[in-house]
Amino acid sequence: MINIPPSILRDYAIFKEAALNGRYINATHISVPLKKAASNFESEILGESTLGEPIHLIKVGTGKVKILMWSQMHGNESTTTKAVFDMLNVFSNCSQDSVVKNMVSNCTLYIIPMLNPDGARAYTRVNANEIDLNRDAKDLSQVESRVLRAVFDDFQPDFCFNLHDQRTIFSAGSKEFPATLSFLTPSEDLERTVTPSRTGSMKVIGAIYKDLSQLIPNRIGRYDDGFNANCTGDAFQSMGVPTILFEAGHSYGDYARDKTREYVFYALFSALNAISTQSYKKFDTSVYFNIPENEKLFYDVILRNAEVNGQIVDIAIQFKEILMDTEIKFLGSIENISPKIAFFAHKEIQCDFERVTLPDNKELIENVIVNKILLKNEFLMINYEKN
Repeated sequence: MINIPPSILRDYAIFKEAALNGRYINATHISVPLKKAASNFESEILGESTLGEPIHLIKVGTGKVKILMWSQMHGNESTTTKAVFDMLNVFSNCSQDSVVKNMVSNCTLYIIPMLNPDGARAYTRVNANEIDLNRDAKDLSQVESRVLRAVFDDFQPDFCFNLHDQRTIFSAGSKEFPATLSFLTPSEDLERTVTPSRTGSMKVIGAIYKDLSQLIPNRIGRYDDGFNANCTGDAFQSMGVPTILFEAGHSYGDYARDKTREYVFYALFSALNAISTQSYKKFDTSVYFNIPENEKLFYDVILRNAEVNGQIVDIAIQFKEILMDTEIKFLGSIENISPKIAFFAHKEIQCDFERVTLPDNKELIENVIVNKILLKNEFLMINYEKN
């Protein structure tokens, strides 16, 4: 039985924050939801980014169990940010619901919805100094890293949620299922020792997996747990705080990540419910280890059995996410031209051994951007927004 109330599953469209849509989410987009949250919860500005954008903190609940979560540490990873504001709407709109009341009475949440606002505005993984904040846990060279560490040191959380997006290349295991959600309890050492803090986060992930696998069977993966002391999750786990990495991935045809956003919302609800009721403690760590490991087995598009330069080949295309004006465009890049490409694709096109060329009849080559191709004397649009 799923441990998410039917009313939460039924009414997600009501909780979904209407002001946030699409992949491009920056500080301007979240300003209205932040004002709404500030009217219902305690909030403050922790500091400013490298370029002077505010970094906000929202506080929810009064309980003894302290949970710190942060989103958009990588500026171009916005799905979890949207899900966080959906979750805040639940706290606002369902304050009398028994499950929600239990969460806020047993837990205190510190939520940083956008740690890297400069990267969010530029739609880049890195911050304005071109530093990956998730590789800055030791040096703390960036102001955004220091803001997060200061909150961590002051709050002294019992759990941390590190909220990210992952690329469309990932499968959940070796089969033809996209990793719509992935989770990880980071390692504390090179040996990947199962320490008490890792055990705690493994059990919470087990609870999430039990719930979410009923909604998206076969589409949940386990992220690689190789140790990197520069990574924030590894650092916090090494300090004895159970830390969970959430990775929002691809759902069928969902490049805007609207469906994935909904599943992240359910995953957050499941995790908070499991922690607030302590029901996660009943889970064995084997549940975590039985989650299939992520593999890099997908391309966005594969054209099968195409004639190129007189040979029958497959053509693998991966979308590049490009910020143009205020929208993210998904531009097709030819990554691989080979016979019988042994990968999966989110979309396959059968070319039936016909010649495939660029629109000007030139032959296809690797590492070029293609908006459309010529197949069977017809133009075929490749870019996602045209599909």
